[in-house]
Amino acid sequence: MKKDRNISVDFDDVNSAETFRNIGYQIIDVLAEELTKAKENIGFPVLNWQTPQEQLKFWQDDFKGDKIENPLPLFRNIIKSSININMRGNVGHQIAAPHPITTLTSALIAHLNNGMGVYEVGMAGNAMEKIVIDDLSRIFGLPDDASGFVTSGGSLGNLTAILTAKTKYLRENPDVKIDQLVVMLSEEAHYSTDRTASVIGLRKENIFKVPVDADFRMRTDLLEDFYQLADRENKKIFCIIGCSCSTSTGSFDDLAAIADFAHKYKIWFHVDAAHGGPSVFSTKYRHLLNGIHNANSIIMDFHKMMGVPSLSTAVIFRHSWYSNLTFSQDAKYLWQDQKSEEWYNSGKRTFECTKPMSIVHIYTILRMYGYDIFQEQIELLYGLAKDFAENLNKRSDFEVLIKPQSNIVCFRFINSKGDLNILNSKIQQEIVRDGRFYIVGTTASGQYYLRVSLMNTRTTQADLQELLNLIIEKASEQTMNVDNFKINVQ
Repeated sequence: MKKDRNISVDFDDVNSAETFRNIGYQIIDVLAEELTKAKENIGFPVLNWQTPQEQLKFWQDDFKGDKIENPLPLFRNIIKSSININMRGNVGHQIAAPHPITTLTSALIAHLNNGMGVYEVGMAGNAMEKIVIDDLSRIFGLPDDASGFVTSGGSLGNLTAILTAKTKYLRENPDVKIDQLVVMLSEEAHYSTDRTASVIGLRKENIFKVPVDADFRMRTDLLEDFYQLADRENKKIFCIIGCSCSTSTGSFDDLAAIADFAHKYKIWFHVDAAHGGPSVFSTKYRHLLNGIHNANSIIMDFHKMMGVPSLSTAVIFRHSWYSNLTFSQDAKYLWQDQKSEEWYNSGKRTFECTKPMSIVHIYTILRMYGYDIFQEQIELLYGLAKDFAENLNKRSDFEVLIKPQSNIVCFRFINSKGDLNILNSKIQQEIVRDGRFYIVGTTASGQYYLRVSLMNTRTTQADLQELLNLIIEKASEQTMNVDNFKINVQ
């Protein structure tokens, strides 16, 4: 093709299949090297810590550089400046170590770039989505007409479900004013549910936060008291949210008790199962979700405990028609029939229109490994957390916050006469800077705790033993009163 003399970009080269193939092979080799490092876990850091200012300066200098023909050096720098999520020492946030096949499904999704709001630009995706969501509805024990869709993340999933609850309530109770509406949730509920309440127009004082018990589970014995409080103030509880599980401590609310309360007063029952929902695949841990079959809506992240890249979240409604309540509107340039329920035009039901085809990730995993992979992953990681906590409880130098109910363990170093909150906070910061492990912290009952989320099936008890040794080392460096002893994790 003859190139205009005023055009400096050769689009034949930009779109070259051969260039794509050559660079693609190189990138796959680099990513395979990263997976090898993750398996061997020898001499490779989880992250190479730099200050925000150092990172900004590095990328400012890079951005000013000459054009590059091969992005491989750029990609290597991005990897070097990022947490290696696959490393065994990465035990920080609730982010999946993605199954390697999903790196390839990510490339496929990006290449196709099919939005799913309209059927013809999401034929495969919309069909896959219906199949997977309908199957999950069955597994959760919902009625035959239950259904839903996939959206981009738990925050958007919670927003969609709670907004649907609000819409349904106001349609059925047209005399109720929005400033009368109340949502009930645990003090330990994810911040997105609190934020959602504000986004949909609820007054701050109409977000009823129910206290938790010693295991950080919602105190269901207080639900009647909160209902009577709302009644005295002429407020209307339209939704109650159960956590399965909470972010900070991994605690599962008593869904059966919440469901009974919701049924008694005809309140929408939503379950935020973003993290703990996959417990349903495990015969050993399914009991943690007892009562979820009575939910009006459920969300579950594929990108937490199911090995999928961020973001991909199932939003499931007890009855499929619920999903059309919130976002159905006229868009004649998209759909000829504006009113009918069409599962294959997902833009009618979701906040997103040009929605990524993230369903391909989970569909591919299911076709390759079935649900067995999730049962084994849940039981491995929950068991790892339980064993880690038991080992900590055998020691006098560590304190565990609660017996773990999932794969999240909160604990702290206590062999010091100094301020334990300051000490453990400094330990966490120094471990991040060290780079061999990545852990986070949380505050519970006014105390600072170290927190690990065991997301990676590569992580072993031996790795956690090394982490404890590193904590001792960092505590010693803080010049606190720490005895010199050897860790012995069985």
